[in-house]
Amino acid sequence: MSTTMDEIEIPQYFICPISLQIMKDPVTTVTGITYDRESIEQWLLTATAEGGHSVCPFTKQPLPRDSDLTPNHILRRLIQAWCIANAKNGIDRIPTPKSQVHKSVVFKLIREVRSGDRLLHVNALRKLDELAAEDEKNRKCMAEAGVPNAMISLILKRFREGKFSGVEEALRILQLTWIPTDENQKIVEDNMDLIESILWVLDNELGNETSKNHALTLLKNITEVASSSVVERLDLDFFEQMVNILRKRTSPQAMKSVLHVLIQTSPLGRNRMKIVEAGAVFETIELQLSSPDKKTTELIFSLLANLCSCADGRQKLLEHAGGIAVVAKRLLRVSPATDDRALCIIESLARFSATREVVVEMLRVSAVSKLCMVLQADCAGYLKTKAREILRLHSNVWNNSPCIQVYLLTMHPR
Repeated sequence: MSTTMDEIEIPQYFICPISLQIMKDPVTTVTGITYDRESIEQWLLTATAEGGHSVCPFTKQPLPRDSDLTPNHILRRLIQAWCIANAKNGIDRIPTPKSQVHKSVVFKLIREVRSGDRLLHVNALRKLDELAAEDEKNRKCMAEAGVPNAMISLILKRFREGKFSGVEEALRILQLTWIPTDENQKIVEDNMDLIESILWVLDNELGNETSKNHALTLLKNITEVASSSVVERLDLDFFEQMVNILRKRTSPQAMKSVLHVLIQTSPLGRNRMKIVEAGAVFETIELQLSSPDKKTTELIFSLLANLCSCADGRQKLLEHAGGIAVVAKRLLRVSPATDDRALCIIESLARFSATREVVVEMLRVSAVSKLCMVLQADCAGYLKTKAREILRLHSNVWNNSPCIQVYLLTMHPR
C-alpha cells in the first residue's frame, strides 16, 4: 500500500480485528466475526502450538482450529471495488484469493512420495511442504487426504533405514497438518515405534535445531492424543532425554514442547516417578530461576504441582536450595493459573512434608507472608480459602510471622 494510505478514510468493516489492516481474504468464523484468513489462521495455529484452547479474539468464545472459516465473498468484492475506486490515491487492488488445493492433487503427491523414483519423491515432498505452508485451507484438505499418515510412514521408513533425507520436510508437513482426532490417536497406537523414531531425530547429528523443534512439537501432539497404553510404555531413558533438553536450554519453543510432554505424561503414577528420577524437579526450578516468559512459567508450575503430589517429588523440591523460595516468589506475580499451581505445591509441602525445618524455611523465605497476601489480594475465592487452610496448618510455628494479625482477622470468612 502507498504511504497516502494514512490520509484515506478506510471503512471500518474492511479492517481485520487482528492485523488492523485491510482484509485480503475475509472469512467469517462460527462466532460470527469476520477476519482476514491469514490472520485468523495464524491465531488458531499459534494457540494450538502453545497448547492452549483457541478462542475467537473478538468474542472470546471457543473457536477450534479445525472449525469452518466461511469465505465472505460479498465483503471481498466490496473491498476490491473500493480499492479500484481509490487506485488514484495509491491503493493497490486486492487480488482474488487462490483456490484450495484439490484432494486429487494431494493423493497424487502422496503416491509420488511413496514411489521408488527419487526425483518424483523429492519434488512431491517439496510441493506438499509448500502447500502446507500456504494456508489453513490446504492443511485441512491435506489432513483429510491422509498426509499425516503418509509422513509418519516416511519418518518410520527413514528411521529403520538410518537415513535422514526428507525427514525434516516430513516433520514440518506433519506438524502443520496434524489435528488431534480419534483417527490420529489410532495412527499413534498402530505405530508404536513412532516415539522411538522421534527420539532418533532428536539424537541425530544430521538434524538441525529446526528439525528438532519440529520433532518436539510432534511429540507434544502425539502425547496429547496417546492412550494410556501408549503413555505407560515410556521408559526412564525417554524422560531422561526430555530432561536433558531442558538442561541444555536449546530454544524457548523446545522447552515449552518438553514441558507439555512431561505434563501430559505425568498423571500416570509410574511415569511421575520416572520423571522425578530423571531430574525434572531440579531442572524446572533452575529453568524458573532464569526468569522465563509467562507461558513457560505456567507450564513449569503445572509440572511441579503434578510432581509434588508424590513424596519423591516433594523431596527433590526441598533438596533444591531455592525450591520453596521460587514457588513463593512467583505467587501473585505471574497469572491466576500460576497462583493455583503454586498454592497446590505449598499445600502439598505443608500437609505431607512439613518437618520443623520445612515449616521454618517457609517462614524464612516469605512463603507465609505470601499466603497472607493472597487473603488480601483480588483473586478467586477458592484461592483465599486454600491459603487460609494452609496458614491454619502450622499457626503454632508461624505465630511470630509479621502477617499473623492479618491471619487472625481472616480466620473466619466474612
